[in-house]
Amino acid sequence: MGGTLADLTRETGLSHATVRRLALELVDAGALDRAPDGAFTVGIRLWRLGTLAPLSVPLRTAALPFMDDLHTALRQHVQLAVLEGTEAVLVERLSAGTAVDVVSRLGGRLPLHSSGVGKVLLAHAGPDLRERVIAQGLPAYTERTVTDPARLRTLLAECRESGVAVVREETTPGVGSVATRVLDADGEVVAALSVVVGAGTVDLRGVRPAVLASGLAVSRRLGWQPSAGVH
Repeated sequence: MGGTLADLTRETGLSHATVRRLALELVDAGALDRAPDGAFTVGIRLWRLGTLAPLSVPLRTAALPFMDDLHTALRQHVQLAVLEGTEAVLVERLSAGTAVDVVSRLGGRLPLHSSGVGKVLLAHAGPDLRERVIAQGLPAYTERTVTDPARLRTLLAECRESGVAVVREETTPGVGSVATRVLDADGEVVAALSVVVGAGTVDLRGVRPAVLASGLAVSRRLGWQPSAGVH
């Protein structure tokens, strides 16, 4: 549940000035999120400590049936991630016991420039964030990691156009992924959905249509319509 500053002041018994200062500090720390109407809700960082953020519950609820379909078909990893700062945070993952070993885990973080979900989120973030990520440096996790800024910008532009990112062994050797965007009712990209497989075990381009369709289905459950476009 969310609350305004007046609600928080009433509940805590603290002065309005103190509540405002503390609330804004928690927003800066990622422990609270502030909605456009001024209401405060639990942030992703607190979710990682064991509390599900209200805003991420409908997202996970919308995504799980379609993630389960992908998981049943491929018997590999299916992941859902959101953007936090300059990283992607995994808020849901389905895995099979025989799935390829990966470095990611539920609640863990992935780099934006080399992971499938990361590329999708970075592609649809503002240009300021894209340039900040590039300016911070593009570490090479494998010999196939894209570390050239110009090449990365081209790939991100292609992702914005197609809605899909295909990544081959850029974060972990022997691991590939296909990721797509998840949109809200306003056409804003709020998450990325991906399948992660062992390199050579699945035709990644053949998987693209199923992943893209799943992303669109999740988006529709969140209220997105084609007329809203992609922002």
